[in-house]
Amino acid sequence: MQVQGLNHINIITGDLDATLEFYDSVLGMKAQTIPVPIPNFKGSWIIDAQGNPIVHVQQFVAERHGELRSGPTGALDHVALTCEGFADVQRRCDELGVEYRVNDRMSGDLRQVFITDPNEVVLELNFHGD
Repeated sequence: MQVQGLNHINIITGDLDATLEFYDSVLGMKAQTIPVPIPNFKGSWIIDAQGNPIVHVQQFVAERHGELRSGPTGALDHVALTCEGFADVQRRCDELGVEYRVNDRMSGDLRQVFITDPNEVVLELNFHGD
């Protein structure tokens, strides 16, 4: 597997509107609708100056997120990395006994592997066309 770069970060918020307003007014970053609708999901992409989605903001949902976290980095849900070598990462996780979850998206060519680092930071590994 080869990590190609940072794909995005994900922030869980109890106040989606205020969060989107912050990124817009303070950093000049615009919110954009998530291209694939997800049932019972409220959130937006925040794009950079080139139109790349780099911050994924989603409304807190207790059933998915447990307790709403706060404080320094407490709302960080996951870090997403753009990767190559989908089969390699599965094999490596199996060999090392690392638990993972695969998400094969039903649209486009995106496949994802979710793992958790020793600090309980969720890593979303994104494989396009792999």
